[in-house]
Amino acid sequence: MTYAFPPPRTPTAEIHGTEQRFPVRRIYCVGRNYPAHAREMGSNPEREAPFFFSKPADALMPNGAAVPYPSATANLHHEIELVVAIGRGGRNIAVAAAPDHIFGYAVGNDLTRRDLQTAARESRHPWDVGKGFDHSAPMSAIHPVAGRGHVERGRIWLSVNGDLRQEGDVADMIWRVPEIVATLSTFFELQPGDLIFTGTPAGVGPLQPGDRIEGGVDGLDQLHMTIAPLKD
Repeated sequence: MTYAFPPPRTPTAEIHGTEQRFPVRRIYCVGRNYPAHAREMGSNPEREAPFFFSKPADALMPNGAAVPYPSATANLHHEIELVVAIGRGGRNIAVAAAPDHIFGYAVGNDLTRRDLQTAARESRHPWDVGKGFDHSAPMSAIHPVAGRGHVERGRIWLSVNGDLRQEGDVADMIWRVPEIVATLSTFFELQPGDLIFTGTPAGVGPLQPGDRIEGGVDGLDQLHMTIAPLKD
């Protein structure tokens, strides 16, 4: 087979404790999955059905990256999240069976052009330009379930320049991980290599070039990143 130009490389994520890489197929995200964050965004935190949006796989950024401040926004926000890595695919997965489909867990930052997302929401337009832009998915190494088990609770937090901005517990999620995996699998056939960002606690806020961001979930690698000036 020949191509008109070289095909792009498959994005990959680091796997904790091994030289192997996790090939990334798709990035799914869950919206408003912590009650306090739903309230700070002006929404009702009742347990309505979860909703999803996506980021391109090549939005993934490695731990320690200098993330360029994105174009077309004056209000870039951080959103620290537990990330689920899928290792076994399936469709219409039962909640009880969902843990068997999980390869591991990581820490991610769902970077958001908040001004563009807000304008899209108010106009009832898709969120793509507010969420799915270049470099918008920094992530730590994936901890395989085989080594550390499943993440059901634990502190989740984020600081900017040493100041704590976000703090909560994974147990506070409105929809737990097995429910998220099961529901998502009714809309899409999940495949090995899929990532799911599971939502953020309250305290989201703006970032500026030069900011140093750190965040974590108990038992997982901390995520470290900086915001660099927009590349020409």
